[in-house]
Amino acid sequence: MIKKSYENRTLMCREFDLEIGARTLIMGILNVTPDSFSDGGNFNNVGHALNHAIAMVKEGADIIDVGGESTRPGSDEVDEKEELKRVVPVIQELKRFINKPISIDTYKANVAEAALEAGANIINDVWGFQRQPEIAHVAAKYNVPVILMHNQSGTEYDTDIIEAMKAFFEVSVNIALEAGVKKENIILDPGIGFGKNLEQNIEVMRRLDEFQSLGYPILLGISRKSIIGKTLDLPTHDRLEGTIALNTLGIQLGAEIIRVHDIKENVKAAKMVDAVVRYER
Repeated sequence: MIKKSYENRTLMCREFDLEIGARTLIMGILNVTPDSFSDGGNFNNVGHALNHAIAMVKEGADIIDVGGESTRPGSDEVDEKEELKRVVPVIQELKRFINKPISIDTYKANVAEAALEAGANIINDVWGFQRQPEIAHVAAKYNVPVILMHNQSGTEYDTDIIEAMKAFFEVSVNIALEAGVKKENIILDPGIGFGKNLEQNIEVMRRLDEFQSLGYPILLGISRKSIIGKTLDLPTHDRLEGTIALNTLGIQLGAEIIRVHDIKENVKAAKMVDAVVRYER
């Protein structure tokens, strides 16, 4: 059984309700960038992005996560104007054709607000509201759920990595709450692959359940990441089995949402794991 420090809850995503805790939710990755580490350039026009989103929904995605700036190591930052040009038309088109919540993957307050105006339902911030704290006020204004990811520059930690990450999350959560974000709208992401080397990523995965003490649902994003590539010595396009293995472990350790590229396969794996770890007599 998954041990949680909170009761199952309904995530209010504007016109959508998502049940957290009853089963693992699947977030589909839609990168509308030319340079994402796994699928850069595949969906960076509106038509291709829409077709891919429709396919992900048909395969079982519960959320579509739209990102207009690559966060792979060494990638160049995208200016706000360019990011807006990439994500807003895609979100507007998705709202016409898919009936699922859309999250905007950005740390920029103005991009988040424009995306919400275009119809997005969730803010997914890879800097946990600590890069542009004003984004928290945008989240509060629109009363949307937020995903606060752990991140840092470099891989040096002065203390135990889990304790350091908990301290980071406490800062992020305080920024959110002080801006008026509701506690029940907060989700945490340990940020596998961000500010961590291979050994640190493996340690975080092994100790994922320790974040339960913070009292918030956990999102796990490990799809096709370097933790798999380096461990198995595989290129990005050949990391499906490693992704499923880590997601299976993550669900057992308390992950409520998994963020993935390959929807169909991960939906099946999550359903099988849920049948065991979420079983109630």
